[in-house]
Amino acid sequence: MSAKERFQARTAPEAWSAESGPVSDVRRQALLWYWQRVSAMVLALCVVVHLAGIIYAVRGGLTAAEILGRTRGNWAFGAFYAVFVVACAIHAPIGVANVIGETTVGRGSSALVIASVLGVAMLLMGLSAVYGLVAS
Repeated sequence: MSAKERFQARTAPEAWSAESGPVSDVRRQALLWYWQRVSAMVLALCVVVHLAGIIYAVRGGLTAAEILGRTRGNWAFGAFYAVFVVACAIHAPIGVANVIGETTVGRGSSALVIASVLGVAMLLMGLSAVYGLVAS
């Protein structure tokens, strides 16, 4: 079967029924698109707050020890950065899966597996860093 015939078979109206795979693939892509956009909105807000905090700390002349002293036991700080980490762990792997899918032969499930492993690793390392700053 030629590439043109494969394309026509995938895009024919009868190929887009509830029983076939392309519908679920389209739904999955739409959900990934949605979650990447939502996480981008959360990340934008978190970055603005984070940068404002950095500017406040630098202008106030705080040292690293003073900043760390303020983060210990501050669960509001921990909650904010936990949201930041979760948004990163959602946003980045979706983008990585898209890049892998567009640049390699690893389209589909292999790209999602690699991206999922990256997302879980980011989530675990990020949350452990937040916990280390707040709880220690």
